[in-house]
Amino acid sequence: MVHKHEKVRTALRRYALTELSPGASLPGERQLEKHFGVSRITVRRAVADLVAEGVLVRIHGKGTFVSHGRVRSDLHLASFTEDMGLAGLQPSTQILVAEPLTPPSEVSEFFGLGANQPTLCIKRLRSANDAPVSVDESWMRPDLTEFLLAQDLTKSLYGHLSTTDFPVRSAHQTVEATSAESELAQVLDIAEASPVLRFIRHTFSVQDGAPVPLEYSISTYRSDRYQLSMHLQLSPDRSVNFESADNA
Repeated sequence: MVHKHEKVRTALRRYALTELSPGASLPGERQLEKHFGVSRITVRRAVADLVAEGVLVRIHGKGTFVSHGRVRSDLHLASFTEDMGLAGLQPSTQILVAEPLTPPSEVSEFFGLGANQPTLCIKRLRSANDAPVSVDESWMRPDLTEFLLAQDLTKSLYGHLSTTDFPVRSAHQTVEATSAESELAQVLDIAEASPVLRFIRHTFSVQDGAPVPLEYSISTYRSDRYQLSMHLQLSPDRSVNFESADNA
């Protein structure tokens, strides 16, 4: 037996993907109730399913829209602004925190700071076409504090750093799957414990041939709006018998 919300979901998916353009607004709940002859609860459930699938996206205070799809990244060293531009999306940024704070111990260790020595923390909500995508928490080396606080922090930090003696040269990044705690979920407009992708990045410049730590960042992405893409290649000095390999 096919439930009502499944029928509505199927019809809405077809409508969104074949008759509407990415970014187009979905009709309101009242219109959908009347069109399908179902209750508002049924409409909401069908829409919620399509939001979870990534077909639709809800923007608080604005409505429900056809998604542009997940932002795809191949893990190259680039700013959020550059990634969104490559995906054909309009990036925007809301500053949540921008002030010197006492960092976690791992940040202090990365920069070689003394106990309780503050350094600049920049926390930002990053959106694509007005839909929340990630929360970026960037801890910066202390001697960049005055310079960065005088800049427009809604723009690319890497762009600002390119004008200094500390341009970005390299980074080491770790990606992990985790779940959103209450405060983060509220900012990203998702349910608590929703799956998210967390990127921990150590960014460096170079001075006199030696690496100089610039940024320790923790970026948390909505998994329904961001995906990773990797090109894998077997090293030429290795050979694998794919017919007998257990994990091939």
